[in-house]
Amino acid sequence: MATLSVKPGQRFTVPDWHINANLISTNAERQRSASHQIRQETRTLRNETNNQTQWDEHDNRTRLAERIDSVNRWKETLDKCLTDTDTEIDALAKMKEAAECALQAKNLPLDVAIECLTLRESRRAIDVVKDPVEDKLHKEVEVIDGAKRDLQQKVSEAFEQLCLLQEARQQLNFDHRGKMEALEIDRVCSSLNVNSPNISFKVNPTRVPIGSTTPQQWDQFSQYNADRAEAEMKASTELREAIALTIAQTNNELEAQRVATEFALRKRIREFEKAYDELKWQEKNTLEEIAEMEEDIRRLEEDLRKKMWDLKLAHTRLETRTYRPNMELCRDQVQYGLTDEVHQLEGTIAALKQKLAQSQDALDALYKHLYRIQTDMSYKANSLMLENKCMDSRRKLTVPAEKFVPEVDTFNRTTNRTLSPLKSRQLELA
Repeated sequence: MATLSVKPGQRFTVPDWHINANLISTNAERQRSASHQIRQETRTLRNETNNQTQWDEHDNRTRLAERIDSVNRWKETLDKCLTDTDTEIDALAKMKEAAECALQAKNLPLDVAIECLTLRESRRAIDVVKDPVEDKLHKEVEVIDGAKRDLQQKVSEAFEQLCLLQEARQQLNFDHRGKMEALEIDRVCSSLNVNSPNISFKVNPTRVPIGSTTPQQWDQFSQYNADRAEAEMKASTELREAIALTIAQTNNELEAQRVATEFALRKRIREFEKAYDELKWQEKNTLEEIAEMEEDIRRLEEDLRKKMWDLKLAHTRLETRTYRPNMELCRDQVQYGLTDEVHQLEGTIAALKQKLAQSQDALDALYKHLYRIQTDMSYKANSLMLENKCMDSRRKLTVPAEKFVPEVDTFNRTTNRTLSPLKSRQLELA
């Protein structure tokens, strides 16, 4: 029998077929409407952008011309700022040498102070204390370091100022060269047009290059360079005055601190001697107390042995009487008496053992404290020796240090020049 062939797959209904046809027609109309709207907007945009591009190119060409004028004016100004700095450089170099000599003279006091601090680091245990001597020694090191730091700072400032005087001229030249290059670049940009043969698309041309500045920063930079040469010479003159004053002040500060440190050291030596004598006295009394405690413990142990024999006797009597026959096994007064005696002896023995343990603990504590006293005595003896070594070492400072007097400098300035009170105060604070 023949069978009906059916095509495999999904079968749609007639309404589905109509819906699909209507959907296609509707979407086509919508797409044509959208395309028409885009074409109208495109024409409008072309008209607007063509005008805007022409105006933008004209404005930027005008801006380039104005920028070229501004850069050229600054170039001419910078040409006038390369002036004389050689005389001030020579004067500052001489004062720098004077400060270096004063700086070298501070090495001996610093070595002595560090030697004392190093010696005192050999103190042991409780004697490693932050006492007034350590404070004064640290203060002395601080004052010396401060003096060296001030002098070194002045030397460094002089060196830096010398560099700045040279750098001011170099910076002017650098700024001048930059202006020349900028003029060349801007003139090239101003000459370009759409018909120029060397124009092309660039990768990310609107990026902000690293190091870009604002017009205000650019203007301030050139103004700064123009003013810098004069400002650096003025700063150099003030620095030379400050160096001369610093050399004089540091010597006075070091001498005052040396006197204060040695006073504190002598006072600390007396305190160590007093503490050592006190420990000797405590050692003597503790040894006497240990001897008495040992004698008492010996007597306690002897009494305890006696009480043990008494307890054995009472135990033996009680045990022996348990063998009495028949009715003779009577709890009589003897029985009660022996029982009371056992209880009494047991209590006595317990009390004696307790007191013996307490006595032994006290003896152990005395021995421990004696060891502590003797150990502390060794610490004090060691510390006293170190303090005396410090005093011996500091005798090297009693030799007067060579006084340094800076030479008279150039630029019509002398070391005897009287400074204003305000200027003197500023140099003290510096």
